[in-house]
Amino acid sequence: MTSSAHPLPERTDVAIVGAGPTGLALAVTLALAGTDFVLLDQQEEGANTSRAAVVHARTLEVLDELGSSEDLIGRGLKLTRFAVRDGARRLLTVPFEQLPTPHPYTLMVPQYETEAVLLARLRALGGDVHRPHRVASVVQDQDGATLTTSTGQTLRASYVVGADGMHSTVREASGIGFSGNSYAESFVLADVVMDWAPGPAEVSLTFGSAGLVVVAPLPGGHYRIVATTDRAPEHPGLAFMQELLDQRMPGQAAVTDLAWSSRFRVHHRVADHYRAGRLFLAGDAAHVHSPAGGQGMNTGIQDGYALGSAFTAGGLDEYEARRRPVAERVIGFTDRMTRIATTRNPAARTLRNTGMRLLEHTPFPAKLATELSELNYR
Repeated sequence: MTSSAHPLPERTDVAIVGAGPTGLALAVTLALAGTDFVLLDQQEEGANTSRAAVVHARTLEVLDELGSSEDLIGRGLKLTRFAVRDGARRLLTVPFEQLPTPHPYTLMVPQYETEAVLLARLRALGGDVHRPHRVASVVQDQDGATLTTSTGQTLRASYVVGADGMHSTVREASGIGFSGNSYAESFVLADVVMDWAPGPAEVSLTFGSAGLVVVAPLPGGHYRIVATTDRAPEHPGLAFMQELLDQRMPGQAAVTDLAWSSRFRVHHRVADHYRAGRLFLAGDAAHVHSPAGGQGMNTGIQDGYALGSAFTAGGLDEYEARRRPVAERVIGFTDRMTRIATTRNPAARTLRNTGMRLLEHTPFPAKLATELSELNYR
């Protein structure tokens, strides 16, 4: 994704700050409806790390509407099983193949591919991203809002959408609170090449007394690893990842190459409101949560589509009422998953594992598949 040479116009109907998956989905929705917008981003080009790697069924349904699903599916890996383990022992299998959707699977694809597909769709519709423009201030009045960049350029807009992440400039300007907290553990993220005993046909969530590990296959023979840990180096290396896997799932994994890694802290927060006058919030600017279940980017893309539809259909007053309860439910769900997976209490772990095995032959796995796929949020 190269930087756009487009100069910043003087005014627009909708200014979108942030060209990640949320901002791109919103821009494509507006472009399809012929609504005037400007999409700005502070980076010179889009990120090329994989970060979010799961695209769920409901998001693929949204991408059907935006004309982007086919291209993305061609770049990804379809998986129909999510396995829950304790060490090497399987406790529960969550099946996706029976989901009531044209996409009865989870698509594993790096985030930069999702962004590339949405950007290509936006360009095909005549739009683009204005880069690099860092928004320094947003001031609204009765008739609109004025955005001023760090270089002193101004853009006048009827409405402004903050799709600019957890540390949102637009949210700060709106005065909307961001209630919640952070987890004590840090999270490690890595994309590796490895010999993995369960194989590339399923996503695996493994419990352990030292913390949880998620292993998910990616295209090109890579695996995504997400793990909680008390202390992680800033850039976890191959030896660190191998030691972590040996400790939590002995004999299951042999890492041969490390493509990318990162360490981060995880918050669970939701904006007190999604609108303040002419300013709106979407994606990570409105909600952040545990990576358990891969819900974050999916919820953000659906925010972008819902807000774009609200702009074009005249339902702006309903946007918060529709989307904020979804974020609260996602935060509650991912928080429960994280706390269940990371409990250090031996009695609680035994109870959890026994309960999981008993639930295997009940309607619970299918219900969990529907919740993970976000089909409940249509």
